Amino acid sequence: MAKKALVIVESPSKAKTIQKYLGREYIVKASVGHIKDLPKSKLGVDVKKGFEPDYQLIPSKSKVIEELKKASALVPVLYLATDPDREGEAIAWHINEELKARGKKVHRVLFNSITKPAIIEAMSNPQKLNSDKYHAQQARRVLDRLVGYKISPLLWDKVRRGISAGRVQSVALRLIVDREAEIKKFKPEEYWTIEGTFAKDGVEFKSRLFKVNGKDPELPDRKTVDNLLGTLHGCTWSITSIEQKERARKPAAPFITSRMQQEAARKLGFSAKKTMALAQRLYEGVDLGDLGTHGLITYMRTDSVRVEPGALEAVRTYIKEQYGAESVPTEPNVYKSRKSAQDAHEAIRPTSLEFNPEKVQAHLEKDEFRLYQLIWNRFVSSQMKPAIYDQTAIDIKTRDHEGREQNFRTTGSVLKTAGFTAVYGESDEDEKDGESREGALKLPAIAEGDRVECKGQEPTQHFTQPPPRYTDASLIRDLEEKGIGRPSTYASILSNIQDREYVEKRENRYYPSELGTVVTELLVASFPDILNSEFTSEMEDQLDGIEEGKSDWKKTLSAFWKPFEKTLEQAKKTMKNVKRQEVPTDVKCEKCQHTMVIKWGKLGSFLACSNYPECKNTQDFKKDDQGKIVIIPKEFTDKKCEKCGNPMVIKSGKFGKFLACSDYPNCKSTQAFTLGIPCPDCKVGEIAQRQSRYRRLFYSCNTWPKCNFAIWDKPLNKPCPKCAYPILSEKITKRAGLMHKCVKKECGFVEVIDADAGKMPAAEKESGTEVA
Repeated sequence: MAKKALVIVESPSKAKTIQKYLGREYIVKASVGHIKDLPKSKLGVDVKKGFEPDYQLIPSKSKVIEELKKASALVPVLYLATDPDREGEAIAWHINEELKARGKKVHRVLFNSITKPAIIEAMSNPQKLNSDKYHAQQARRVLDRLVGYKISPLLWDKVRRGISAGRVQSVALRLIVDREAEIKKFKPEEYWTIEGTFAKDGVEFKSRLFKVNGKDPELPDRKTVDNLLGTLHGCTWSITSIEQKERARKPAAPFITSRMQQEAARKLGFSAKKTMALAQRLYEGVDLGDLGTHGLITYMRTDSVRVEPGALEAVRTYIKEQYGAESVPTEPNVYKSRKSAQDAHEAIRPTSLEFNPEKVQAHLEKDEFRLYQLIWNRFVSSQMKPAIYDQTAIDIKTRDHEGREQNFRTTGSVLKTAGFTAVYGESDEDEKDGESREGALKLPAIAEGDRVECKGQEPTQHFTQPPPRYTDASLIRDLEEKGIGRPSTYASILSNIQDREYVEKRENRYYPSELGTVVTELLVASFPDILNSEFTSEMEDQLDGIEEGKSDWKKTLSAFWKPFEKTLEQAKKTMKNVKRQEVPTDVKCEKCQHTMVIKWGKLGSFLACSNYPECKNTQDFKKDDQGKIVIIPKEFTDKKCEKCGNPMVIKSGKFGKFLACSDYPNCKSTQAFTLGIPCPDCKVGEIAQRQSRYRRLFYSCNTWPKCNFAIWDKPLNKPCPKCAYPILSEKITKRAGLMHKCVKKECGFVEVIDADAGKMPAAEKESGTEVA
């Protein structure tokens, strides 16, 4: 059968889904992402020739290109159906360049959702390749290459090799570093509140001191509080105001990318990277058994809250059927996108209300289902009526013995009509950390002018709190509000600053590492514009202008490059070299009693004797909350140095933990950090935990290269019950869960220990295990 056309998408799973929809008349292939990129070994941008990029074929994609060329030779028409964003447009252009499809009709098609109606509709209305969108992506890529490739070598020279700077990631890192500086500089201030207990007709209720002579009470210490309370004994209290009103809480708009990431972090505990990976799978298509393969959500990279009329009508009908006509507003709820929104794609929503979460749950992995349910509920709730609350505020006043008017206030609210909250629980997304909602009031029958009895006042001491450290949700919120990056880049930004060890995550909060702080301080001093959020936001606006056809990409790059080049040359001369820096301390050397100085090494700062080279003593240290140096004691082991017999100590290096002689630097002997499990092959060495150059854990014999035993999975000191091999390995997969396996492949022994383990979030997995 002759083929009508070749359709090229990015993802193999998406290709499989679309092939089912289009049938055998079409060939559907996947590019598996980008096929071209700038070279790794050089700048790859000719600044003198109008910033011409030197795109080269990615070596690993040569086989993919050959397959696409063979398929292209069989058809007269080519449909480039890569993702409907800037990255997808660039991939489409590069594919077109490589296939050299002369004599063929070449169309660009955009799939906002992977459903049969959406695919047929897009194929029936093909477009042309969008040069403005391509140039916008190209400008971004060149900008990022110029910044990264020019600044990173400077950091190698001044700090350490292998680290990098990024046009957007460095600004995001600065937010975290600046927040940490705020926290360290913060000085708590004491303040007090007073809560009174009042009663009428035997019913007690609480009320808080609200005003003193019409002004906010100033209660900085216990003495002030006691003086104020002393003036209230025996006073007469009365109700001076009862205000009751309805308050409507409107539903939130359907998700855009950033809000989906924030809510998934808050409600589900997902990282931005995980959220986008799950959303990608839901978009590309899921096998629903007898129901067929369907894309369950619309395109997940969007900053628009727009919803097409057909989907609005469908969801309003669904709400009426499921929750009653009283839950549907007279007119559809309309939401405004941000000024910077591209509005090229709809909001993130279910592609069909036929597939409710419960109907498809059996075909989804646990976390896929949780995210789909979140998207579903958010979309449905966005077209429901507001939640209505009865809000009450009661003022209780007296005049104290010094003639001051003291006003206590009680507030609360009661849900009257559930509205959208019947579907989507109230979110904290518009609240700051530490705020809480009012609760329901339990009150006696009271009226204005009624007297009430004061049972007593309870003072409570408080201290002001520093700003909270960033979470995924709050960092994405600030990136969005400041215009740093775009929704499609947030996940990679957060991932990059962690991968490069600029920050670490503890209890879901971001802490800057020493390396991240040092790099940020150097970049802020030498490249103030690059590290300025307003400058970065303006660059994003200019890139948007290129996509909209309002700006020329080469002129935009030229305007950036000229001042940047001058700043770069100045930084080469003036940037502080932390490698050569020595910071004096008052810490005495334990060996010669000279003072220690802080130096910078490959793994960060350390203490070194100022009497070097006569004394080569070094010590690890950390700083406490007050910035004071605290010596980290050496962690001794019961192992002896093979060269000098001194005890070995545990150290941390580039590739994880290792053992070093405690007599360093006189003896520089090192050993691998072992697990105490004998090597099953040589019977002499022990299995050591190591780290590959890509930071992946593996396990090998500590006598390497004499013994080349090595495995990826964590070893267990248990013999195989089937073949008696000395050890088993531990592995976690999504399908089978936690398993114990024989290391010998020919044995084949496998025992499932916990079938649900593979469905847990990766953060909850045991260190050393891997999710396949």
